[in-house]
Amino acid sequence: MHREEKSVIEHRPTSEEYFDRTVEQAVVSAVLRAAGPSRRQFLAGLGGAALATLIAEVFPLGRLKVFAADPVGKPEKKDLSIGFIPITCATPIIMAEPLGFYKKHGLNASVKRAAGWAMIRDWAINKEVDAAHMLTPMPLAITLGAGSVPVPFYMPAVENINGQAITLHIKHKDAKTAADMKGFRFCVPFDYSMHNYLLRYFLAEGGIHPDKDVQIRVVPPPEMVANLKAGNVNGYLAPDPFNQRAVYENVGFIFKLSKEIWDRHPCCAFTVSKEFATTYPNTFNALFRAIVDATHYASNPAHRKEIATAIAPTNYLNQPVTVLEQVLTGTYADGLGAIKKVPDRIDFDPYPWHSMAVWILTQMKRWGHLKGAVNYKQVAEQVYLAADCDRIAKELGYQTHKATSTSHTIMGKVFDPNRAEAYVKSFKIHSMA
Repeated sequence: MHREEKSVIEHRPTSEEYFDRTVEQAVVSAVLRAAGPSRRQFLAGLGGAALATLIAEVFPLGRLKVFAADPVGKPEKKDLSIGFIPITCATPIIMAEPLGFYKKHGLNASVKRAAGWAMIRDWAINKEVDAAHMLTPMPLAITLGAGSVPVPFYMPAVENINGQAITLHIKHKDAKTAADMKGFRFCVPFDYSMHNYLLRYFLAEGGIHPDKDVQIRVVPPPEMVANLKAGNVNGYLAPDPFNQRAVYENVGFIFKLSKEIWDRHPCCAFTVSKEFATTYPNTFNALFRAIVDATHYASNPAHRKEIATAIAPTNYLNQPVTVLEQVLTGTYADGLGAIKKVPDRIDFDPYPWHSMAVWILTQMKRWGHLKGAVNYKQVAEQVYLAADCDRIAKELGYQTHKATSTSHTIMGKVFDPNRAEAYVKSFKIHSMA
């Protein structure tokens, strides 16, 4: 080997040195591109090394190198507790434990089962859990102080879309329209729920006032079938598996899937407090990635039977696998003797459209859950982390979006999120009517 060649090899930079130099060069190039012509000429005259030294005095190059080497960052807290309600809407949050998505993203997370939504809310506010499965209206309500003390919450991802139904007692099998339900007693899982708002919307569109012509009470989802069987209620708009469970027990039938009211509507979500997200940013990022990853995995129909088996055990949903398979695959008995095939009866898409939040806020305003002026767009952007969800999706190789808001069609009527207040005022039936 020639002496010159040996010299070159002996002084070849290590991979770490090469990486550091690449980061420095990238920053220097960015500074030069951003500078004006005269300043660019002056800075270039300093030379790359001198300019890098000058930049380092005012810019944390060291921290940037660390971030570039490990953009995700090590979780500050690996042992986490995540509250959930035992319903299929929580599928990604639940399955992420037995199927290993939390571990895949560096976390030792366990899910903690709650009896009802008020318990989940209190756990989350009182920091008894690190993160929580919530109904999509809940982080909006908690942030605004509707029904609780105001605490800033984030909704980084939607858990499920569709996945609910109006189930009626089998004795009402002749009911065809909302008008046929006048005088009924219904239950929903929580005041601040898509179930409540979709049921109210459906009834009102049919000329039935939800506060005058029927009764709507809150019942925890696991208690709904028993209440239907006992005759305490005539029906409910509820999460699965309790619609399918009513069919399984021959006590009820599925009157209408929620997707027939609003196709691809959001239902449940993954949430954290703003305090948790800012105190443990790397942990939050890892948890965010695990949830988005699991949600996309659940969106693949080929995985649904595997998921049904994973979430059926007692410590999760405590349901027969056959019931969960009917919900998750969309091939199900309707309780009236027919077998239906609706592949998107429930689906999974984590993207939290700001326009979804705006619609929810209009219904909170419509039914008296919010008083006074509401800055719909500002609240939606504060709570629903659409841009961050797309950033995570892109990092994981999933599809992203070109906008954070879109129009939605609910029972044939188009909702424009840019005309929210006019939309609220357009309804003939509302809390004050």
